Amino acid sequence: MERHAVRRLCWATVLAAALVVGTVALPSYGGGAGGERQGPLRTVAAVQKQKALEARPHVDPPGTPPHVHNDPKTKNLVSRAGETGKDVRDPSTFVSRAVARSTVATQRRMKDPALTHVRATPKRLKRPQNRYAMANGCYGLGGQKIFFKPTDLGQYLLYTTDRQLLVHGGKVATPSDATIWTARQRKHGFSFSSAGKPLVLGGKTTFRLKRTRGCTAYPEAGVDISGKPHAGVTSYQEVRGYVDAHTHGMAFEFLGGSAHCGKPWDRFGAPYALVDCPDHTITGGYGGILEDALSGKTHHDPVGWPTFKDWPAPDSLTHEGTYYKWLERSWRGGQRIFVNLLVENNQLCKLYPLKRNSCDDMDSIRLQARDMYKMQDYIDAQFGGPGKGFYRIVKTPFEAREVINAGKMAVVMGIETSVPFGCSMKLDVPTCSIADIDRQLDEVRRLGVRQMELVNKFDNALAGVAGDTGEVGALVNAANFLETGSFWDMRHCEPADGESHDRNQVAAPGINAEQQDALFGAVAQLGLPTIALPLYPQPNHCNSRGLTTLGEHTIKALAQRHMIFDPDHMSVKARASALDTIDELGYHGVVSSHSWATPDAYPRIYEEGGFITPYAGDSAGFVDKWRKHVGWADPRYYWGIGYGADMNGLGAQGNPRGASVANPVTYPFKGIEGVTVKRQTAGARTWDINTDGVAQYGLYPDWIEDLTKVAGATSAADARNIEDDIARGAEAYLQMWERAEGIKPDSCRNPSLRQQVSKVQRLIHPGMSTRAVMKAVGQPYTRLGRAFGFCAKEKGHRSVRMTVTFSPAGKVLSLNRGR
Repeated sequence: MERHAVRRLCWATVLAAALVVGTVALPSYGGGAGGERQGPLRTVAAVQKQKALEARPHVDPPGTPPHVHNDPKTKNLVSRAGETGKDVRDPSTFVSRAVARSTVATQRRMKDPALTHVRATPKRLKRPQNRYAMANGCYGLGGQKIFFKPTDLGQYLLYTTDRQLLVHGGKVATPSDATIWTARQRKHGFSFSSAGKPLVLGGKTTFRLKRTRGCTAYPEAGVDISGKPHAGVTSYQEVRGYVDAHTHGMAFEFLGGSAHCGKPWDRFGAPYALVDCPDHTITGGYGGILEDALSGKTHHDPVGWPTFKDWPAPDSLTHEGTYYKWLERSWRGGQRIFVNLLVENNQLCKLYPLKRNSCDDMDSIRLQARDMYKMQDYIDAQFGGPGKGFYRIVKTPFEAREVINAGKMAVVMGIETSVPFGCSMKLDVPTCSIADIDRQLDEVRRLGVRQMELVNKFDNALAGVAGDTGEVGALVNAANFLETGSFWDMRHCEPADGESHDRNQVAAPGINAEQQDALFGAVAQLGLPTIALPLYPQPNHCNSRGLTTLGEHTIKALAQRHMIFDPDHMSVKARASALDTIDELGYHGVVSSHSWATPDAYPRIYEEGGFITPYAGDSAGFVDKWRKHVGWADPRYYWGIGYGADMNGLGAQGNPRGASVANPVTYPFKGIEGVTVKRQTAGARTWDINTDGVAQYGLYPDWIEDLTKVAGATSAADARNIEDDIARGAEAYLQMWERAEGIKPDSCRNPSLRQQVSKVQRLIHPGMSTRAVMKAVGQPYTRLGRAFGFCAKEKGHRSVRMTVTFSPAGKVLSLNRGR
């Protein structure tokens, strides 16, 4: 009881300190006459006038959406947002859904690409060929058997059979800078130095290393998947593999860097990466204010490695879920595209009392981008040298295809933050300009960013947000006030279906006041100044704020830079305008990554040639979403589906169905292309998808197997179909990305794009690259091995199949017709 009071006092103090800043009522973001907002500072200075002009909203239909990440009632919905307006609805019909399902069925029957298998790690030779090759190997060194654990490229911990670490003059049990040895290749072997001093053993400083047995392996998490990773027979063929378009692998840096516990790698390995936050540890698991608020629990065991009693778990949202070995397991289980979103929320960062990083959104994004490259280097070190690791940051779909066909995982960098490019609103005046957006877009593109959302939790100078509900919504709405000077402008709406609206707010008349007191009551008890949330009208509620001119410019600027636009988290009003802009541009680079859009938008995204990855959630809920999305597929484009895990983004993961269900996952099972998947281990812990759910990222191959069990309860065909569609997800993402690069859709599914045979023959000539061929005649209908298949036409518009054959290096050898 005493600990509970302390936690309430901590929250009350933090929140009160923040909320006292804004006790004066400020105007909301409601539209003024003629659709323009009438801000009080519109005349203060020429620069502010210009910014206000650039941020003026569109005049378009009303709308809006929401979701609570850790609410099990909403995490499996087709949409976790809302919609409104009698003209805002799912535009598909019985006939269009039937056509879509038939088209998808036809695509599933097409010939699959030939695949091969590659080694997960380079072959270990009797003697290491370079200074990186000792990674995680056992070698004789100075008469001892030493396990070489990389800390970075060319640097190692030298781990002895008695579980000690070599240092100058002896051994120690705990790793430190003094235990890190830099390897250098010499004419007759290798030398090692630490702190500038050479390693001396037996009077020698150069050593002829030789592979041996009997070492004690350094502590590390298991992968527990056997079998070689699948790859393509050429670098440019159709790919197979899973795609997660929404996860936060660098979230250990966000919210000031102290709210998230653990990290995806540490130079000293799992025992140091997978640890709890200091404030959780020193209180014995009672100090996790944010963890308790999100999980609904009042205590957790703070010990991570090696016991992992309480975390990671599906509802433990502040603990690390994407440790690199867990990510490796997902790759070994078939994942081939991983979209890592750089994330921040400056106001929630300021509210949290502990921090070591800047709370500025863009500072955090830059930091996390640098971390991604550091992690890539670390994984390379574990796999034997630069470029050897499975984690490959890519910047084009062509590069991604090569990576996947080499058997590795393409990592795409994205952004999801509340104040991108400093584009907030202060007293109804934007804090950025078009020039600011363009300059910083160029900057993040140079960093490697290729996918982006415009909003997250707050209204900003680009668009309005969907909003959150309940007590979480009240907190976020208060933070929205601190950031912008206004609360969400949620207005009463009456959607045609009675449920397509934004999240209803707890501060509305008729809502139990105790819901608000639970969050703010302690503040009042302290006698500190507080701020009341607005009295919203009766539900249902819809955010009146839509897309601004700055937002429209940002979408166009993304398209100009061939970057992928994600409309998730926008209000329906803003998203409808955004998709109108996409349609006007004829742009295909659109992804809805984690079910923060709405049923009115999903068919439009598919019609634009976009790609959708519904929020993963529980396996049963995802199967329902998959069935719905199949009915929205557009016949003009390649079909496949992925998932948005939202791990580390305060998004709850899939719960277990239980070991007693009629159709549990049975271990071991066969995964994609024949790999054998066993229960995963780390330290003393073993996870089982049936009883643990998606406790951490390594369990996504198990979750996919569970999808087939759930779908198979309806029919064996459904089990095969969802497995096929998920495996085709990586190819569907790549084809969307190719179209974003300016490659036209394939001419077989799109007859209007067919060119005359004679013209195709003039356009394609020996020596052209695969990319040049696509630039000339569009995406191929088939890309099997060394052949691309296209459609052309002759007089009378008769369709003719054309086949381009390439060399192993991807250069045109011949063009033939009728094959």
